[in-house]
Amino acid sequence: MSSWPQARWGIGTEKARAYAITIVLAAVAGIVFAEVAHALNDFEQPTIGLTVAGGAAVVAVLWVALVRLDWAVALGVLLLGVVRFEPAPTDAVLGIAVAVAIVTSRVVLQHVPPVIFALAGAYLVLNIISTVEAVDPMRALVFFSITAYLLALAVWLTNYVRSEGTAKLIARCYVWGAAIVTIPTLAALFVGVPGSEFLTYVGTRAQGLFKDPNVYGPFLVPAILILLEDVIHPRVVTRRRFVAAILALLLTCGVVFAYSRAGWLNLALGVLTMLAVLTFRRGGGGRALAFLAAILIGVGAATTVLIVSGSSNFFEERARLHEYDADRFGAQASGLEIASSHPFGIGPGQFEHFSETATHSLYVRTLAEQGVLGAATMIALMFATLVLAARNAIQGRSTYGIGSAALLAAWVGILANSAFVDTLHWRHLWLVAALIWVGATRRVLN
Repeated sequence: MSSWPQARWGIGTEKARAYAITIVLAAVAGIVFAEVAHALNDFEQPTIGLTVAGGAAVVAVLWVALVRLDWAVALGVLLLGVVRFEPAPTDAVLGIAVAVAIVTSRVVLQHVPPVIFALAGAYLVLNIISTVEAVDPMRALVFFSITAYLLALAVWLTNYVRSEGTAKLIARCYVWGAAIVTIPTLAALFVGVPGSEFLTYVGTRAQGLFKDPNVYGPFLVPAILILLEDVIHPRVVTRRRFVAAILALLLTCGVVFAYSRAGWLNLALGVLTMLAVLTFRRGGGGRALAFLAAILIGVGAATTVLIVSGSSNFFEERARLHEYDADRFGAQASGLEIASSHPFGIGPGQFEHFSETATHSLYVRTLAEQGVLGAATMIALMFATLVLAARNAIQGRSTYGIGSAALLAAWVGILANSAFVDTLHWRHLWLVAALIWVGATRRVLN
């Protein structure tokens, strides 16, 4: 007789054995995750206790994913605002959720727009080809792995979000996760709380649980736009306009006090795009006026906070050009030179080996690292997503309740931001893209 007894809820011998093996592998994966994070981010060597805790956490997430997949996805989205290092905690959680969904056949990968699937696949192939020129193969492998994971995650999310319930789960966890990070961040900036130096950049700029304020600020923008649409037509995050307005104002303060000029541009273009969509929709005059009123109130409130906090001078100083801007533009110029001498690119994550300054541009990075074909493919992928988002907005095709105006506005902001910041590994970029793709494949308009 087998020594593997049946579980009391009816799991058979073979399934129980498979679960046990999977849990052991998950524990090993957790330990490996801790070690990889240590190796890639120059951390101190993790203690045995910390490593074991990492393994236990992965096992716990695996169990949650097996029992309630939605809970694991919710946790992963809540953690999107915690990207202090790569791979990030959200990657471990969502990676497990994706693996469990695929292994248990809970999601069928068939809903991605064909043009998106083809462009994403082509970009990954061009990444592999470009690794021939890599001077640091290990860095190339790790960087490519993160890129491939994020594209795979976007494709999976496009198939996962197939109901109003899953769409609301994603939107609510994104918004509340952003708010949960922003509250202590603003407190650290103005009041001073334990760990203030961890939540701010040299005590002057909000950066949350990111390693750069230029990522933290833009991360809040899609959440703000979703909330603004809820202020006009409550249905996704909250049915109380006042709550949506307060949350939007809170997150707007996060963007302002991150002092990221590209983040400000991101938000401004997003708001203007959303206003334009609402204005030109049939019968949208009233909503556009309500939206404009909300924006003016928000601008007034944010300006008041700037003045009262004594931050207006620093705001003006940040808004000007600085000496290091010349270095950034110089790095982008060197990216063009690299592309001219390496037609197939220098390989994933290799730009920093050729320049002391990072690219600060998604488009320049792909041009230098994957060559002209790689850059053309990435730009085509971004533009195709823009076209789909615009079509969704024109047709009034929501993503199971998440407004198409907010998603189009978020994508326009991200595209502009990508000219000044390397956004390739922004988790929220691929989440927004996936939500747009979901809307594009819906048959029901609302």
